[in-house]
Amino acid sequence: MTSVRQDSRWLILVIRIPAEPSRHRVAVWRELRKIGALSLGQRIWAVPEMPVFADGVRRAVELTESAAGQVVTLQASGRSPEDAARLREQFTAARSADWAEFLADCGKFEAEIAKEIRNGKFTLAELEEEEQSLERLRRWHRDLGVRDVFGAPEAAEAAERLKRCQAACEDYAERVFTALRQLPGEEA
Repeated sequence: MTSVRQDSRWLILVIRIPAEPSRHRVAVWRELRKIGALSLGQRIWAVPEMPVFADGVRRAVELTESAAGQVVTLQASGRSPEDAARLREQFTAARSADWAEFLADCGKFEAEIAKEIRNGKFTLAELEEEEQSLERLRRWHRDLGVRDVFGAPEAAEAAERLKRCQAACEDYAERVFTALRQLPGEEA
């Protein structure tokens, strides 16, 4: 018997949930999307069999069963190295799409900061809003990094882009505090 590489072992979830109420199907779908599960077809999902996915799979199973649904979890690997490579490529392509979405949001964040600077909007309320947006990007980056177990090529660019967002936010914070010190009656 040949040994199967750890990164080519998969969990396949076959999920059946009653059509109504739809909130149960949506909850399971959200949980599977949250962990980065790959949809292989209607009601069939795959994730690499790695510890990082165990809690999310367990939550999806619990949600399914609590909705009077059924789930069958199978361990699988490709029948050939090519099959295994195709599944890994599909999973990595899904992570690449996630990273592309993240990069687009980084662009929106940078554009928002640039707009506030152009408009001279240097308020603590605006700074707090931008810091919350940056924190959301940090959490999203961390979550994507955890589920990008095969290393999508966009990951490195995303890390650099997040650093640029952090630097832009720090620059904006300095401008806010400089503007506040210049207000009449403010202590330096």
